[in-house]
Amino acid sequence: MRFMFVGDSMTIGRAGDYTWRYRMWQHLNATFGGPYKIVGPRTELYDTFADAPVSQDYADPDFPAHARRHLAGWGEGWQHMAPVVGEVLAAHKPDVLLVSLGLIDLGFYTDAEQTAANVRAFVEAAREARPSVRMVLLPVIPNSRAENDADFAAEVALFNELLAKAVADLSTDASPVLLAARPESYDIHHDTYDGTHPNASGEHRLAGEFAAVMHQAWGIGGVYEARVS
Repeated sequence: MRFMFVGDSMTIGRAGDYTWRYRMWQHLNATFGGPYKIVGPRTELYDTFADAPVSQDYADPDFPAHARRHLAGWGEGWQHMAPVVGEVLAAHKPDVLLVSLGLIDLGFYTDAEQTAANVRAFVEAAREARPSVRMVLLPVIPNSRAENDADFAAEVALFNELLAKAVADLSTDASPVLLAARPESYDIHHDTYDGTHPNASGEHRLAGEFAAVMHQAWGIGGVYEARVS
């Protein structure tokens, strides 16, 4: 089975991070029970000094290169991924997409309705390339801006409602789409380093939510356990 991580800055991570992708790799190694592969066109972390995704400085230097692969970008959202996902899926042939997108869209690019339309475009493009691809989509987790900006918080809430509707509309037996839940007890003051991006505890909570949904719905992997790095 081939997995691909799709996301924004919360998924690509910055230089010095473990990333929730690393936590998922650990989980799959411990629970999958068969051969699997992590695929994607990129392996880099974002380097804040270079202001570019050029770093391989993962917190665990033994995180193998083949497991670092992803389709994630700092400052990239649904509107960036929808036009490229078909080409990427055709080239890398993932069976399961684990997707965390939307906050950057709502913060800088598109409103809730436009962002939801880009979700649908993404799913359609993915299926054109891989008709049987499975997808797990994570709702947007409100960040520190949402605490202080009521209008932005309302856009996040509306988008999450529209995302749930899109999942219900788009999921099929041949290509199921699942909606993950916001990680239980996720606290941006405890689980992030800046009110948005996950720290170690946040990484475990994100990976754990994806793991729980895949295990419960598809029997993939097992119960998530946070492993000490």
